[in-house]
Amino acid sequence: MNLQQLRIVRETIRQDFNLTEVANALYTSQPGVSKHIKDLEDELGVEIFERRGKRLLGLTGPGQELAGVVERILLDTQNLRRIADQFASRETGHFVVATTHTQARYALPRVIKWFKEDYPKVHLTLHQGSPREIAEMLAAGEADVGIATEGLDGNDDLAAFPCYSWRHGVIVPQGHPLQGVEKLTLEAIGDYPIITYHAGFTGRSHIDQAFARAGIVPDVVLSAIDADVIKTYVGLGLGVGLIASMAFDPEQDRGLALLQAEDIFPLNTTRLAVRKGAWLRSYAHAFIEKVSPELSEAVVKEAMRQGLRGSD
Repeated sequence: MNLQQLRIVRETIRQDFNLTEVANALYTSQPGVSKHIKDLEDELGVEIFERRGKRLLGLTGPGQELAGVVERILLDTQNLRRIADQFASRETGHFVVATTHTQARYALPRVIKWFKEDYPKVHLTLHQGSPREIAEMLAAGEADVGIATEGLDGNDDLAAFPCYSWRHGVIVPQGHPLQGVEKLTLEAIGDYPIITYHAGFTGRSHIDQAFARAGIVPDVVLSAIDADVIKTYVGLGLGVGLIASMAFDPEQDRGLALLQAEDIFPLNTTRLAVRKGAWLRSYAHAFIEKVSPELSEAVVKEAMRQGLRGSD
């Protein structure tokens, strides 16, 4: 038994049992992949995968049990390397943060600037994606830290922590009739075409819930994954925008007005997540604590240990 065999088993599951894709992902040949799988099955004395001819269809019963063990072994192997790197080279490494456009553009610049100044030899990659992509990257070990408002809480593979809360605001072109409304309401907003976030991004579910509770069906004429696009089309007069309040900049968005909507839309919570059982370098913990001072290294490590025990 060797690590390459275990990597092939894990990648086979990830690639939906397509051995051609497994070979491409691991930069090897398909016959080599098949041989590694057969050698491992012969050594263990059980079949890991169900087959139809030469095609793999899924995991056998023993394969389902083995899959979790394989994942833990490979995770611990990665942790061993990270621990060694931590003490061999404290200030160097590769750090991947997966987050949404809104967080990358409006919430994280100050933290990223600080990190690059304090850890100039650490190669930081900021990967922008959807909440689902962020969760998948964390679970696959392709990202160290994930930050998003949706998609991270309730995932069995992840330990997620609340970072901060925020609310949506209403943006309109300067001179819009809603600026003269004494008390903004959902009914008043619903009289106009709506431009807001795409489903699954930046608290969109809370916007939909607020309108549904009020019995209003909003006319959403355009949805986008980031506030910059929303602001562009609001500025063109295509509708009223609903965005994260933090995405409004009075200097850069001079042609627009932000109308506060604290009593209209529910509070949103952005979460930070890490993979259960992973071992994070000291600079990763420093980054996390800079994002949310309550998330000290001790707090994060304990939550990760508890979460891992709870999943056994």
